[in-house]
Order: sequence, then structure tokens, then C-alpha cells
Amino acid sequence: MSVLLEDNIIEWEAAMAVRSGNEKHAPTRKSALEAELQAEAQRLRTRLQPVVEQHNLYLEDVDIKVAGSHRTVHVVVDLPEDASGSVGLDVISAISTDLSAAMDSDPQDDDRPYNLEISSPGVSRPLTEPRHWRRSVGRVVEVKPVTGDVVVGRLQDVTATGIRLIPHLPVKKGMKPKQGDPLALEFSKIRKGTVQVEFAHLEDEHHENSDGADPDISGAVHPA
Repeated sequence: MSVLLEDNIIEWEAAMAVRSGNEKHAPTRKSALEAELQAEAQRLRTRLQPVVEQHNLYLEDVDIKVAGSHRTVHVVVDLPEDASGSVGLDVISAISTDLSAAMDSDPQDDDRPYNLEISSPGVSRPLTEPRHWRRSVGRVVEVKPVTGDVVVGRLQDVTATGIRLIPHLPVKKGMKPKQGDPLALEFSKIRKGTVQVEFAHLEDEHHENSDGADPDISGAVHPA
């Protein structure tokens, strides 16, 4: 019995050693896959950018997700920063055909099946780049500074180094909002910025899009 017990202990220790070794290698494999997907996304960005620019749009992002042998390529496009409104469904539909053709003719593609998803950022997109802020001039934004209290106000201007807004001062419920003095914030002092939804702006954008679709959730899926 003691021999059997010792054999079982040895087998258990060996199994745990193998398992431990696999667990140690798992993060490495995951990191390698993420690096591979990021490199592929950057390569596709270079290939697809001219197609996006032909439609007078800006290529915001390319992201790739993998499930088994299947890929989902998510392309985010936006209007130029000096344009108003949002990308309509008619534009999304037109560009999806050209982007799919560019991917199908890609000489470096490995022929794995893929779904091509195309969308516009929408008002929920975090404001992380100067062009994001410039596209939001005139809107109400929430700014979380690196230090200090959160500021909510209407974005008035964007410079090379920061923003200027008109703060909304706290008032009692039911009272008309009050505005404070113009406030300037440098990009380096801003931790996070987001656009606040206003019904007036949503109504304006609805009329700007001839198809009547909600511009902030425009999207298309184009399977291979």
C-alpha cells in the first residue's frame, strides 16, 4: 500500500508540474497572439486607409478579433475633423463594398474566413486625441482632469495644446443652468473626456442624415 501511495504522489506531483508549466506559458502565448493581431491590424490599416480616404473619410481604427479559425475585422471610420454631423448608413454601405474588395485582393492574406464590420465612432467615444476634441466643438463635454473636480461645459475652442470650454455651474434641480467663466485646460492635464448626449444635437444629426438612421450607431457587417 505504501508503494502504491508513493506512486500516486509521484504521478500527482508530475501532473502538477506539467500543469504549472502550462500556466506559466499561457500568458506568453496570449501576449504573442495579441502582438500578432496588433501587427496584422496595423498592416491592414495601411492597406485600407487609401480606400477610406477615397470616400473623404478618416480611418479611426482597425481591430481584429479571432475565434478559432475565424476573424472579425472591425473598421471604424469618421468624418474629417472640419466636417459636421456623423457618417450615415448610405456611406457605410458604399465603403463596405470597397473595403471588402481591398481585403479580398490582399496578396498577404492567408485566406482564413472573416467578417468585416464597419461603423462610425458615435458620441460615446472617449475624447483621446486633439481631432476628437475638434470634432466635438459646440457640444457639451465632461472633462475629468488629472487632479481636481470633474468639469462639465460646452466646448468652445481647441488649440494645439488644449481646450477651452464654458463650464456649467451646479444649480438646484429644475433651475435654469448657469454658465461660468471660460476655462482653459491643457491636454496633458486631462485624464478623460466624453461627449454628453443632448437631445437637440441628436435631433439636428437625425435631419442631417437623409436615410433617417441614428448616425451614432451606424454600422455594417460584410461576411467574406
